[in-house]
Amino acid sequence: MSQTPDQQNYPDDEIDLRELFSILWRGKWLILLTTIIFGAAGILYALQKPNVYQASALLAPSQSEGGSPIGGQLSGLASLAGVNLGGGDANKTIIAKEVLQSRAFLTDFIHRYELEASLIAAEGWSQSAEEWSYDREVYNPENAEWLADDEGQSQKPTDWDLVKTFREQLNVSENKDNGMITVSIKSLSPQAAKDWVSWLVRDINEHMREQDVEEAEASVAYLEAKLRETNIAGMQQVFYQLIEQETRTIMLANAQQEYVFRTVDPAVAPQEKSEPKRALIAVLAIMLGGMLGVFIVFVRALVQNSKNDKQIPKVTQTS
Repeated sequence: MSQTPDQQNYPDDEIDLRELFSILWRGKWLILLTTIIFGAAGILYALQKPNVYQASALLAPSQSEGGSPIGGQLSGLASLAGVNLGGGDANKTIIAKEVLQSRAFLTDFIHRYELEASLIAAEGWSQSAEEWSYDREVYNPENAEWLADDEGQSQKPTDWDLVKTFREQLNVSENKDNGMITVSIKSLSPQAAKDWVSWLVRDINEHMREQDVEEAEASVAYLEAKLRETNIAGMQQVFYQLIEQETRTIMLANAQQEYVFRTVDPAVAPQEKSEPKRALIAVLAIMLGGMLGVFIVFVRALVQNSKNDKQIPKVTQTS
């Protein structure tokens, strides 16, 4: 009499730490090799990255939240005359903050100070010579000429590319607790980072001043025209008050050097780099190499075990 009982093998769900350590020990050279390779690659990458410097300026709003000082009883006629009374409208600080990051303002800013080459073609900054080093395959600094690529197309950047690159280096943040605004610029040159921040603050103040003066002058011209058309004494008094307020706006705008943003802490040329963090890059590369090596060792052990299981023949017991 013979029996062939079905032998059931129940998998062991418990993790055998001794077996895991044994697998890691057998693959120690592979783990060490991947760690060294990734660590060396990370160090080389970190050393090849140029230093990036960040300059910042701390600003305070110069304008009050109340808007125009014209009385509420004049709001109806003022709105007809094109005079902005504030109230529910966004205050000048918010508008100036958005204009500072707008495409039109940044495009004009980049072209005004001729920043195209330093934004797109610069590869680094020489501290000793205090000059830019450019990618000679893209830009020729001697002739100030943008070169053609392999397909014969000029590599001169478009306004879209210029603004996109500049926005990547620009950061405008606001402290919600005290309303202070920080404008920061990152650049390969510490002096350029400082200059760009200073120019931005000066230009946004000048831009907002010119805009308000133009609007106020247009309102005055409109009100004076309406004043000549009416003979009603009460209306004439209202128009005189509106003209007075708009004239005051023009005078105050021209008198204030820092019209929208008042500089609390001006930008200075940084002496320490903000990027790259080479030590962190090297540590992350080493950790990535070690984890990849461990992963490869475990996968290789899993594949070998599966192959060994397929090669074991089934055992038939006879009694």
